[in-house]
Formats: sequence, structure tokens, C-alpha cells
Amino acid sequence: MKLTEQQIENLYKFTRQHYVYHYDVQSELVDHLANDIEDIWVKKPFLSFEEARDASFKKFGIFGFMDVIEAKQKQMNKRYSKILWRFFKEWFTLPKIVITTTLFLTLFFILKIPFSEYVLMGSFLVLIMYDMIVLYNSRKNQKKQKNKEEKVFLLEAMIGTSRNGFTGLALVNLFNCISLTDVSFSSLENHWLLFVSFSATIVIILFYLITYVIPKKAEELLQETYPEYKMVKNL
Repeated sequence: MKLTEQQIENLYKFTRQHYVYHYDVQSELVDHLANDIEDIWVKKPFLSFEEARDASFKKFGIFGFMDVIEAKQKQMNKRYSKILWRFFKEWFTLPKIVITTTLFLTLFFILKIPFSEYVLMGSFLVLIMYDMIVLYNSRKNQKKQKNKEEKVFLLEAMIGTSRNGFTGLALVNLFNCISLTDVSFSSLENHWLLFVSFSATIVIILFYLITYVIPKKAEELLQETYPEYKMVKNL
């Protein structure tokens, strides 16, 4: 016995009711449940669809779909890291290496100016506030999509919000390090200034990539990851 389209749709609703909100994870679970239900019906054809569905769901254990969700998140974290690394490497090739070097040297010479630590802290504070605004708007948009039951893919959500404020956290840590050390950068030796400049350059590049470049390339990256993405979004 094969499942009907109505029963397949019921399985999608069932996964949403059990806290599976991303379409790619839902599809994987629905496919698994559908195959298992058909296998159950071979052995117990007298069971109703709901009984067979619940019997299949029980096989996932007391935590339900959580293990599957965590496994998928780990998989997409690796995928996102590869995407980030791909874009990051471009900043150390021509012509972007010129921009990277210019940023690095600019920071280095700024740090040699008296009270430069306050300039750096102020710049980081502006970036932190901007990151918080972007993160808030992304989460607000995804909440609207979830309430409308729009099809949102896991990587799509990660590009928007699941970076978990990575760059913001890095900026906060740098801000705290600067404020707590209470050291004037202009009095430090050059090798320390080079280290601080390099660290700040890396964080700024990552901030730019995560906040601007990758979201701008989201459509292309999602179609690259999910062959069905464009078709599903157009439904």
C-alpha cells in the first residue's frame, strides 16, 4: 500500500508539530517515515495510517526527531564553514589581497597614534551594534516565515541567523580584551602591534563576509546545496 498525497502532507505537518521547522530536514524525515509506514503495512495491513505513523515515530526513541535534527545541523555547520572558508581565502589572492594589506597597514599605523585603543574600541562597538541589528532583523524575518509555514531550508536559516553572532562575539571579546588590559597601544613594541592589527583585520574580514557577502550570495549558495531549492520556493 502506498501513501497518498494527503497522507504525505500529514507527515510534513506531523514533523512541524514535533519541532522540525526546516524543509530539508522535514523532507528527509517524511521520506523515512513514509517508507517505514509502508513496511509496517506489509506486516500489519490492518493498522490505520495514524497508528502506523505513530508506531514509526516511536522508533526514534524518547527524544523523537532531536537526534536527526542535531545530525543535520552538524552537517550544515560543516557546509557553512566550507562556504565561509572559500570566501575567506579569496581575500588573500589578487586583487583582494591589496585591500587586505591596506586594511592591515592602516590599523597598524592607527595603533601607533596615542589613545588609538579608544578609536579601535569605538569602531568595534559600532560593528557590534550593527551585527545585533542585522541578527535581530534576520530572526524576526524567519519567525514570520515560520508562522506562515513557509519552506525554509536549514542552510538558509544559518546564513540569516544561525551564525549565532559569531563575528559579534569575536568583536565583543576583542573589545573586552582592549578595555581590560588598560594598555596604551602606542607604547607597545611593533611585534605586538602587528599581532593586534592582524587579529583585527581577520575579524573585520569575517564580519564583512558573514554579514554582507554570504547573505548576498544566498540564492546561489542555496541552489548549489539544494538542487530542488528553486522549484520548492516557486511552489
